[in-house]
Amino acid sequence: MTALDASKCLKSSESRALWTVGPGTATLRTEQLAPPATDEARVATLWSAISRGTERLVFQGLTDPVHRERMRAPLQQGDFPFPVKYGYCAVGRVEAGLEALDGRLVFALAPHQSRFNAPVSILTPLPEGLPPRRATLAANMETALNALWDGGAGPGDRIVVVGAGLVGLLITYLAARLPGAEVTAIDPDESRAGLARSFGAAFATTGEGVADADLVFHTSGSGAGLATALACCGEEARVVEMSWYGDKGVNAQLGGTFHHRRLQIVSSQVGMVSPARRPRWSHRRRLEKALALLTDPALDALITEEVPFDDLPQALPRILADGAAGIATVVRYK
Repeated sequence: MTALDASKCLKSSESRALWTVGPGTATLRTEQLAPPATDEARVATLWSAISRGTERLVFQGLTDPVHRERMRAPLQQGDFPFPVKYGYCAVGRVEAGLEALDGRLVFALAPHQSRFNAPVSILTPLPEGLPPRRATLAANMETALNALWDGGAGPGDRIVVVGAGLVGLLITYLAARLPGAEVTAIDPDESRAGLARSFGAAFATTGEGVADADLVFHTSGSGAGLATALACCGEEARVVEMSWYGDKGVNAQLGGTFHHRRLQIVSSQVGMVSPARRPRWSHRRRLEKALALLTDPALDALITEEVPFDDLPQALPRILADGAAGIATVVRYK
């Protein structure tokens, strides 16, 4: 670390972070950061994004002990259920540490925090021209990319996405770019139709009349959505289950024609690279590709709300409520 870097660290050692301290309750805490270690950099956060599915479970305390270790985020502090500092969609500018990264915009799997120290190995520089606000969607784009690999989506496939939230719409966006693919997004919220259609997909509010799909992605997080996904399948089709239910049970309707039609339900979990890609694709390579896929300005439409960092504790109950309006919420730090 240079003398200039050390000076920066002294001037910017104070940080404020969001802590979830009880069911539905969060607060901002101030902490002092140590100077970055030789393998670390100091990042001043510009934007972070709220992952509604996972962060809703954390906010509500729905973290069964069997899931707690797997659900830990790389820079998390505290233990589930509470108090815990959580989050994994942060974009900021390197302000101290490794000279080669000084001043670079980076994405990090970091909590909602005004500045943080992180190992250089988990900081991914943004592609040239990618706005940092949009780059906060990288973790969700990575999830969507992995889902297409797990599903085996290919050109010409008839693809259905049940649940047009952020992950569902990113899957819709990617799937619609497969040559000849016929993609339909299903969601009871009619307001999401325009986004799905702008991405090149059809839209429906129910699964009625949507059938014979080669591949179905389920992202709604509900038993009713899973039933719709199964009903949309053609013979021997595959459902890729993307929903994360945490401690909640879900009813899967596996009677009727499920066995006769030889349907498949497979899980997709972003913590591991899809088996077919694992020998060649590291987590780093996958994240770099996810960032590159975000260079399309059309994806800005997925961000439907900005919240100032100072207002985040009061806004979270509304943002993470069941059935909350909008698609993606980002947190503005400056």
